[in-house]
Amino acid sequence: MALVLPAIGTLWWREITRFRRQRSRVIGALAQPMLFWLLLGGGLSASFRPIGVPEHLGYLEYFYPGIMVLAMLFTAIFATIAVVEDRREGFLQGVMVAPVSRFNIVLGQSLGASTLAVLQAVIFLILAPLVGITLSIGSLLAVFVVLALLAFGLTNLGLMIAWRLQSTQGFHAIMNLMLMPLWLLSGAFFPLTGVPLWLEWLMRINPITYGMAALRRCLYLGSDGAAGAIPALLPSLGIILLFGMVTLVLAAATAQRHQAV
Repeated sequence: MALVLPAIGTLWWREITRFRRQRSRVIGALAQPMLFWLLLGGGLSASFRPIGVPEHLGYLEYFYPGIMVLAMLFTAIFATIAVVEDRREGFLQGVMVAPVSRFNIVLGQSLGASTLAVLQAVIFLILAPLVGITLSIGSLLAVFVVLALLAFGLTNLGLMIAWRLQSTQGFHAIMNLMLMPLWLLSGAFFPLTGVPLWLEWLMRINPITYGMAALRRCLYLGSDGAAGAIPALLPSLGIILLFGMVTLVLAAATAQRHQAV
């Protein structure tokens, strides 16, 4: 433990420090989701009338939790790309010869990237009153827990991919093929109700769907009807917790199998 905790803490702090020094990452992680929200939300507001969504809910308000998750996804992607860069620059090789297990290396990377992802998403909570969402202390705490669990799972998923790849170009290709569809099929962009059966099943087996449902439940904590026809809170929390644990183990196993060279 005398070696493990400082190693995990050092990797966590390194991610925070690197993020603070790269302002373009801050701008990109915040500006792009904001543009998605304003442009798509404004454009689709007039035609947004899906089944199972409360009548008073406009598209800007519906899309708001999805944009928070998108901000976390972008932050997790930018942070996990650093694994590829660290391999190319030689830092990763130096870390891997230290007397620390691959699991703890991955855990330190994951905690750092998850912290950044949660901080980015929390910034968007400032906009909640603008879309008509009133947050209590309880709902704020519940939202924070959901964001932390979801960020942890997304970051581990990104690390599981990044440890396999040798180039940032390959990572971007996988991101467009895998990570963005997971977000689109999570209920962030359109609800689960009213879609074709094959698409509904894809959304139901997507773990991000339950993170999105838990986030909506917590934003409207105490007013279940306002969240619409989505999965219940407690089962959703259990699924995203399991998702985070499974992806952490898989990311550590991937790091164990793949060399840093």
